[in-house]
Amino acid sequence: MYVRPPAAAGCNAALVAGIEVSQMAKTILVAGYGPGISAAVAEKFGAEGFQVALVGRSADRLAGGVKALEAKGVKAKGFTANLGDPAAVRALVDEVRHVLGPISVLEWTAFTPGNVAGDLLTAKPEEIRSLFDVSIIGLLSAVQALLPDLKSEKGAILVTNGGAGFVNPQMDALCAEWGMMGLGVSNAAKHKLVGILAAKLAGDGVYVTEIMVSGVIKGTSFDTGQMPAIDGSRVAAKYWELYTGRKELRTTIQ
Repeated sequence: MYVRPPAAAGCNAALVAGIEVSQMAKTILVAGYGPGISAAVAEKFGAEGFQVALVGRSADRLAGGVKALEAKGVKAKGFTANLGDPAAVRALVDEVRHVLGPISVLEWTAFTPGNVAGDLLTAKPEEIRSLFDVSIIGLLSAVQALLPDLKSEKGAILVTNGGAGFVNPQMDALCAEWGMMGLGVSNAAKHKLVGILAAKLAGDGVYVTEIMVSGVIKGTSFDTGQMPAIDGSRVAAKYWELYTGRKELRTTIQ
């Protein structure tokens, strides 16, 4: 049986399966790790005492993220996974749980690239279906696998979304004009999913929230210098405020 290490010396002890342990550290799973929001969230929650599981496709990027967190005294581990594959997501959750113990918070930054099904009128059926692999199916697979932990820990699901998901005529026109039609549809579906999950899980003490980012994030591939960029630390600080307050369903940062 895995027993999480003491969060700090001098904590009140408890007896777990006959083993005396101290109050245990919480774990956040950051899905879709990269520069910008996810890196900032990992750093913020790590600074607040969380263990951090970084998840992405690039082993090198994950290793760099783990090294940076460890240099700041944060316990972190990297895990490679295809977040659009439900079986891979379930295996990932099992692995993280085995290494770091129960998972208290899921932060989902992973998304479908903006150029997928950019023109819905010419996109192939398989390309359209793929829009939901990460944004909907992957996210739901993670929530399903994490549900026992989230309920027992009274945990939280933090979902990062993009402004293309806003449902209004102006954004619809921009998605059509800029070739982001697929991204607009997948983000809008994720936006709806957040509200449904929040309603379904509220009675279990699981907090669900979403930050809609209307703009580009500093240091990412979208940051071309053509418009002011949003620092990822702003989003991370807001997530911590939302997590500790556990009231707001949605917030927009621009």
